[in-house]
Amino acid sequence: MAWSIKIAQVANIPIKVHITFFLILGLSAAQWAGRSGDAVFGALFGIVLMLALFLCVTLHELGHSLMARVFGIETREILLMPLGGVAQLSKSPDKPRQELLIALAGPLVNVVIAAFLLVVIGIHPDLSLSNLLLDGAGSTRLTNDTSPAGLIYWLLAANVSLVVFNLIPAFPLDGGRIFRALLAMRLDHARATRIAATVGQGIAIVLGIYGVLSGNLLLALVAVFVFVGAAQETNGTQAKTVLVTRKVGDAYNKHSITLQNGDRISRVVDYLLTSYQPDFAVTFGGRLLGIVTREDVMKALAVQPNDCYVAEIMTRDVFKLSATDTLDEARDKMGEHNARVAAVYDGEQFLGLVSQDDISEAFAILMFVNRHHQLRAMNAQV
Repeated sequence: MAWSIKIAQVANIPIKVHITFFLILGLSAAQWAGRSGDAVFGALFGIVLMLALFLCVTLHELGHSLMARVFGIETREILLMPLGGVAQLSKSPDKPRQELLIALAGPLVNVVIAAFLLVVIGIHPDLSLSNLLLDGAGSTRLTNDTSPAGLIYWLLAANVSLVVFNLIPAFPLDGGRIFRALLAMRLDHARATRIAATVGQGIAIVLGIYGVLSGNLLLALVAVFVFVGAAQETNGTQAKTVLVTRKVGDAYNKHSITLQNGDRISRVVDYLLTSYQPDFAVTFGGRLLGIVTREDVMKALAVQPNDCYVAEIMTRDVFKLSATDTLDEARDKMGEHNARVAAVYDGEQFLGLVSQDDISEAFAILMFVNRHHQLRAMNAQV
């Protein structure tokens, strides 16, 4: 994702933070600076608390990722944002049981963290909640406590909250995926998704109204995030249902312009100016040698003053698809290998190129055709 920074890599999974994440660190520092008698120490405590909280969020997402790996599903990256984290899986689970276990793995990590913190509290008498809650005058001070004990109790409360919140049956929360997985064990996947998404959007509306009326803008923002996420999940499932009906052989560009390894960049520039084609196969005797994209040409023009051969800038390692793959399978495979463009083959014969944009366009056309057929059927019944 744009505006994200890689900060670590765990089990070959890149962990990134969105640049807006640093705003949360600043807000936490400012909040705790005002609570503490020592503003500098309070600010540092606020930063440490937020970093510890997002460490728990990262472990939560790693729980999803490692469970997905058990089923052969890799994770492209874990992205940390102000509202939480997202593990971007290379593809959706194939079976409801897999989705159920992957969704449960995240909250289970927070349960383990909370249990560990309870053990720490249990073996240290100085961490008793009664000592922390009341000061000498008998007033509550937990919300202002910047001691190690205060940090532990804040993290305990945060992990419990993460478990409870994520188990709300609303997409894209874990609870929504658990709910969908349970429904899909008895219903088809598309219908299970529609029901789970509708329930999730209903919950989001209630949370949003409550957030606005109570002045809790953060809750209202989360409600919007949940509502939009449910809609996206419905659209994604709808796309899957449509794309499984067509093969890659139906969607690749059969009339594309191809290049020869002796062509130069100036020829590609002419093609870019006079056609809408952004990707070009470089062939020799009908055999694919590589591909040249618009981005390749722009980079070459920026650093090479000479009109070099396309063979010098082409990508030789091209991801391959079979013409018999469904468009849904192609989308999953390309996502899993982070491939924007793939070469289409019929056995050993190279046919052409297909891109993620081609698949999206095919989906839009198929949806339009389906709606047209539905309208004609309804008119015929009338």
